[in-house]
Amino acid sequence: MHRTRIKICGITRLEDLHAAVGAGADALGFVFYPKSPRYVAPEQFGPLARAAPPFVSTVALFVNPTLDEVEAVLAAGQVALLQFHGDETAGQCAAIAARVQRPFVRAYRVKPDTSASDLLSCELAYRAASPWFSGLLLDAYVDAYGGAGKVFDWSLIPKELAPRVVLSGGLSVQNATDAVVRVRPYAVDISSGVEQHKGIKDARKIAAFIAGVRAADAIIESEAQHERSP
Repeated sequence: MHRTRIKICGITRLEDLHAAVGAGADALGFVFYPKSPRYVAPEQFGPLARAAPPFVSTVALFVNPTLDEVEAVLAAGQVALLQFHGDETAGQCAAIAARVQRPFVRAYRVKPDTSASDLLSCELAYRAASPWFSGLLLDAYVDAYGGAGKVFDWSLIPKELAPRVVLSGGLSVQNATDAVVRVRPYAVDISSGVEQHKGIKDARKIAAFIAGVRAADAIIESEAQHERSP
């Protein structure tokens, strides 16, 4: 059965964490960028990280962090994956990941003039830079760093890259199924699209979004079975 992985990002409260886990999320994202309305300090993160059950990944999102800042978060609670969402270079991401011994994903903010070759070249450069690199997270380009709820042109994603990327940027309950059927990413990442207001999640939206992704998975699996039929 085809199964798209799902990350609910911007978790700030235990009740939102439980709602995401209960609805079937594969990963929980925590934002360690002080300017974000979804920011959690390391001391707030500890109890949240301890509440995450086995086999649900905790992801720490950073924007241009120092090594000390990353280490402070890892000392506070278990982190499975780092997410770099600022202007970090491949070398900077590689150096931090190597020091803390954690895999990482790199956010790529897609502009209207971004080309398929730009995305492929970026992935290649990061794979060459670090064995800790897990993949690209594709988000819409805005002046701020993440959480803007903007959709980019999904047709810019090359088909050979799509099965390895995390799709983000403007996802919602309304477009979840269409996004997954059209792009066929490895995973999807949503934050503002499942909120009551900034930093506070809506359990019903989380459940509806995950149901939308699973509906897309069923469509993709049905198409695959049809192609395999004699």
